[in-house]
Amino acid sequence: MDGRGAVVGVLLLAAVFAVLQLANVTGRDTPDTRNYLSYALSLTGEGKRAAATATIDYVCASRAERARRGQSVHVVRFHRPDPTGAVLTECREQEWAVVRPRLAAGQTGGHTVPYMSERFMAIFEARPGYPAFLVPFVLAFGVTWGLWTAGVVIAGAGGVLVFLILRTLSVPVPLALAGQALYYVLPCGTTAMRPMTEGLLMALTLAAVWGCALVLRAGRNRAGLAVVAGSLIALFTVKHSQALFLGLCLAAAGGVIALRRYRRRARRLRGRGGPASRDVLALAAVGLAGALATVLLARLLHYPSEADSLQDLLTDHFNRPDRKHPWPEFWQLQGNFWVEWLRRQAWQPMFVAALAAGAWGALRRGGAVGGFLVAAACTGLLTQAGHPDINIWGERLIVLAWLLPVVGVPLLLEPVVRGGRVPLPAQEQRDRAGAIG
Repeated sequence: MDGRGAVVGVLLLAAVFAVLQLANVTGRDTPDTRNYLSYALSLTGEGKRAAATATIDYVCASRAERARRGQSVHVVRFHRPDPTGAVLTECREQEWAVVRPRLAAGQTGGHTVPYMSERFMAIFEARPGYPAFLVPFVLAFGVTWGLWTAGVVIAGAGGVLVFLILRTLSVPVPLALAGQALYYVLPCGTTAMRPMTEGLLMALTLAAVWGCALVLRAGRNRAGLAVVAGSLIALFTVKHSQALFLGLCLAAAGGVIALRRYRRRARRLRGRGGPASRDVLALAAVGLAGALATVLLARLLHYPSEADSLQDLLTDHFNRPDRKHPWPEFWQLQGNFWVEWLRRQAWQPMFVAALAAGAWGALRRGGAVGGFLVAAACTGLLTQAGHPDINIWGERLIVLAWLLPVVGVPLLLEPVVRGGRVPLPAQEQRDRAGAIG
């Protein structure tokens, strides 16, 4: 398939995905959507009350639509009158009952509408990147279609980045398109379409991995390092904890890869690390610099700290008194969570199997880039570990880990497409790019 055919294939997949999303223009919101949407409306110049009205109308319309769909297929209530009007009225009353007293009490600071306490809303005030991204879409298409269009653009971009990563790794076009399709059909695409930060987080994380591939495979050092650095900067504005996690993981991966390469060369050549090792160390340095800058800027800007995040977790979003000894409780909850998580994975092992296949493909066929891909996927596990809430374990918090099978499985299947065979773990030979060690 030539370059033009590849472009057509990428655009066709993105277009098919966009058309399928027309089936659910509304009903994708979560409680966090209110905060991001009201922030975006504030950036357009709307006042607090106008932003609250638009946000509540959107949330309640989605709730009413879900109620209508649910009743239409309910085996007992399907023949009853349309519940849309009643649900809309009840929802608006409930939402305004929370917001109106807070506005009257003077809780009007910042950009978000006060759906919760000031302490909780401060968490979202520190995330201007996603609301700023929404602004042109909301201005151009209104709230409902603006959020939908923004979701399509974010999700579509994520799939395109998967294609670019795989092509930079010299994966055949059909497999690169398969990776793009995997991104759309796995939980990555579903989560990216939700009006929350996760879709943008995945796209920026994939951009960082692409930057690593540009440095290590395409020889475009300056461009690749700039892409990685730019991704970390953008991540800071979207969710600074993700910038911290990704920076640390890239630094750790780069250090491990460079050390293993140095030891191998020292044994075989009795020499020092070559240019490839310097490139890996450069990527590690950018990651470490990003992590350190994130910590420093978060302190200078007085962003909520890890202690605030911990209290938010243990007090049900500050609705209960602060815990006096939060860390022992956190570690106990952490242990309980992962035991239950593993139990559920043993029951339905699809996710773990996908991670294993993706890791195998990344490390066996992706060379050093595969190591950085594994590191990027680990940020999903770190995010989940920071919020050990079993009610949302398999959804948005850990969704970044799905990037590993999305990119790693096409790498694993590459020998099959090229007419070879998939290397087994016991085999010692390395692929054409060399292993990460």
